[in-house]
Amino acid sequence: MRYKSKTLATWLALLGGILGLHRFYLHGVRDALAWVHPLPTLAGLWGVHRVLELGQDDRLSWLLLPLLGLMLAQAALCAIVQGLTPDERWDARHNPGSPVHATAWGPVLGVIAALMIGATALMATIAFSGQRYFEWQVEESRKISQ
Repeated sequence: MRYKSKTLATWLALLGGILGLHRFYLHGVRDALAWVHPLPTLAGLWGVHRVLELGQDDRLSWLLLPLLGLMLAQAALCAIVQGLTPDERWDARHNPGSPVHATAWGPVLGVIAALMIGATALMATIAFSGQRYFEWQVEESRKISQ
């Protein structure tokens, strides 16, 4: 069994978590949840493409774009959870039978970056979704009143 680094897992979750790279690293290619990650990410990227091509009035992009934001937020959350896991618990779960490895500042810096990126992605997703919902409500009320 190979050694699983907490620092590498934290940074993989932050930088490649939207594609499930941290899960592939920790659990291998047979991890079903790792294979699910790319689907909503690609749907969200398709929403970005639709906004760039068709403009902000495209309703399908309203549904697809928040998926990308939510995937970014979940990747950041995974990085935070992995980075803040105590070294003893990390090694007991991912490196059973090996001595405890001190991780120093690598995971901590990853957690700090994850907090910034994740909070930004989540707040932007909530703001975008709320704005689009209320714009849709205004459009529907105008249709009814005419």
